[in-house]
Amino acid sequence: MPQLDILGWVVVAVSAVMVGVSKTGIPGVSIMIVPLIAAAMPAGRSVGALLGMLILADIFAITYHRRNAVWSHVIQLLPAAFCGIVAGYFILGAMRDGGGEIQDAYLKPVIGAIVLAMLGVNLWRRRDERAAEHVPQRWWFAATMGVMAGLTTMLGNAAGPVVVLYLLAMRLPKVEFVGTSAWFFFIINWIKVPFTSRLDMMTAETLKLDVMMLPFIGLGSLLGIYFLRRIPQKAFSVVAEILAALAALNLIIPSVARML
Repeated sequence: MPQLDILGWVVVAVSAVMVGVSKTGIPGVSIMIVPLIAAAMPAGRSVGALLGMLILADIFAITYHRRNAVWSHVIQLLPAAFCGIVAGYFILGAMRDGGGEIQDAYLKPVIGAIVLAMLGVNLWRRRDERAAEHVPQRWWFAATMGVMAGLTTMLGNAAGPVVVLYLLAMRLPKVEFVGTSAWFFFIINWIKVPFTSRLDMMTAETLKLDVMMLPFIGLGSLLGIYFLRRIPQKAFSVVAEILAALAALNLIIPSVARML
């Protein structure tokens, strides 16, 4: 099993609950999970462990939202997202050391930078909602967002804000929004499995951890369904994003300090 201290186990368990919440009710909270779990364990293993949790949570999500997806939007994103995943695979391969391990010194700041960039996308979307509403809906927009989603999800499981922005531009109602996102990520996360396994980021060790976190993921999925109907999403998202920014900086600053 992964060598985690008590605080590390608490962080992973809380992350598992948040994974469930993000899948069934509040997609924006997913941005906070990535830097949290990367801070608790080696960066490469954290990506693989989080992917397993996301897949388990996807099953809860598509079961609840099985009739709520708008499939035309899922199909538009998938081909370009696959291209982004392949590009991310080669980028991660270039970060391996002589022993084949993904180097924390490279991947952690990359994950932190991706999270901060995606937080910037969310901030722009909220501060200029009128501009977000007029994002083009032509094929090249779907292709661009698909590549960005594939790349960011392969590098750090951090494609949530990209897909949020795309689906907002498509003006989907709340339930169809969550359902479409759930089905897109269910498919894309399974596509990532062979790539992540080949990079030794998803291993028997990370899968054991994922199975242990299943009760927490289930709890989070139930909470997500509850929150979807009741909680003011804007206030919740602001708090989550502030904490995510702090966690992302925690990944970046030590690496920058070592370079200096």
